[in-house]
Amino acid sequence: MNNLFLSNEIIILLFSQIVIYFLLFISFFISIQILKNWDYTKSNSLQYNLEKKAYLVILIISFALFSKIFTFFYFIYSIDSLTFLVHGAMCAAGIFSSNDFGNFSLVLKVINLFFIGFWIILNYLDLKQKDYKYTKLKFSFFIIIFVLFSVELILDLYFLINIPTKEPVECCSIIFGVSSVSTNIPFNLNIPNLITIFYLLYILTVISSLQKKSLLLLFSNILFTYLAYFSVTYFFSTYIYELPTHQCPFCMLQTEYNFIGYFIWSSLFLGLFFSICTNIFSKFEGLNKGKIYKLSLIFNSIFVLLVSFYVTRYYILNGVLL
Repeated sequence: MNNLFLSNEIIILLFSQIVIYFLLFISFFISIQILKNWDYTKSNSLQYNLEKKAYLVILIISFALFSKIFTFFYFIYSIDSLTFLVHGAMCAAGIFSSNDFGNFSLVLKVINLFFIGFWIILNYLDLKQKDYKYTKLKFSFFIIIFVLFSVELILDLYFLINIPTKEPVECCSIIFGVSSVSTNIPFNLNIPNLITIFYLLYILTVISSLQKKSLLLLFSNILFTYLAYFSVTYFFSTYIYELPTHQCPFCMLQTEYNFIGYFIWSSLFLGLFFSICTNIFSKFEGLNKGKIYKLSLIFNSIFVLLVSFYVTRYYILNGVLL
């Protein structure tokens, strides 16, 4: 047996994942039954029973999906906790890159988080409608989410099983090292140009949010998020670690840095999430669209303030930049 499965964190992670999947598995079959027979215009006993089942299933799905959000963060924490078992790994970066399944699993989990958010909003809008006009849509969407969760669970198992414990893996200093900066940053940008475009794109997202230009906000936010990843990894992270040669998007998730990485990356992806929502749900009834624009602006601003704070603090304390 891979001794990784003797880790308390991994045992808790797998147990919680299986329990959540079991709840979603039950909801999946009931959702199919609801989809096949749902007709709100009818007042027969079948429809009445379906409505009662729908309320119960919605509660189960909502609980499971909210739990999935928390288990995502615990998943990252659990992988990071394995560094003492995996030779060469300083943080989760080396472990995710240790086999062919780690990065795919992480990316799919992030995508699923977005889908969870979409379903939660769709369910909220449906419950506000007197005729539950979005019921079939949200249960159909849940079936897609369930399939993706099934793939995610399989990827997780393959990833964990194939993490090497006897062979060294690459550490983050090799994966994101100084020597790889010029080849990893897109569009052949150097650091000054990257940071300049980073702040210009942030200003564009602010203008788009204030002007309520949904398509422009979506486009600018996608590009902003994309370049923000490289900006944090190769520039802002060095001020978090206070070391010019330490460039990594994962180490900031550790306790040594007060888990600030969770807040940084969460605010970035929430800003993107709400910019997507302004387009997906623009035609839906019952949505406060102005609030969605504000939330995108707020989370993008929190992200920029957080990463900028570390640069400002370092300069105030030391009088120079790295």
